[in-house]
Amino acid sequence: MAEENRAEQMLRLQQAIAEHAHEKGAVMVLLQAAQSIFGHVPQDVQQMIADATGASLSEVYGVATFYAQFSLEPGGEHEIGVCLGTACYVKGSQKLLDKLSELLAVAPGKTTADAKFTLKATRCLGACGLAPVLMVDDEVYGRLVPEDVPGILAKYLGQ
Repeated sequence: MAEENRAEQMLRLQQAIAEHAHEKGAVMVLLQAAQSIFGHVPQDVQQMIADATGASLSEVYGVATFYAQFSLEPGGEHEIGVCLGTACYVKGSQKLLDKLSELLAVAPGKTTADAKFTLKATRCLGACGLAPVLMVDDEVYGRLVPEDVPGILAKYLGQ
């Protein structure tokens, strides 16, 4: 996806629009296509989907912001999700999130200036027995304390 230029991405979106714009539920299908093509759903793409389906921009935006699978901003190279589900929260996951936010100088839901990490507060990750848990991409880290965070980040910073 990173190698693909914007014109190629727009061509792929236009192909998806041509194939699905007339279908029932097309907004959702086209948002999924856009997320896959661009890695997020920028406003100009939302407008294209609205124009193609006859939906308003606010309707498309409403769907894009309702479902967690869609992002309106480009994400980082690595996504860090800190579980704030009950078991993790009780065992200190907020402190993990705070430590990550401090070390990365980014608020939850945002991407670092170097586009290396996107930090997210999540709900249950399904690893309650390892609470508190965080995930970096698809790798789960459990039974953590804030002092573990720098070592985890170092792995992804190539240190």
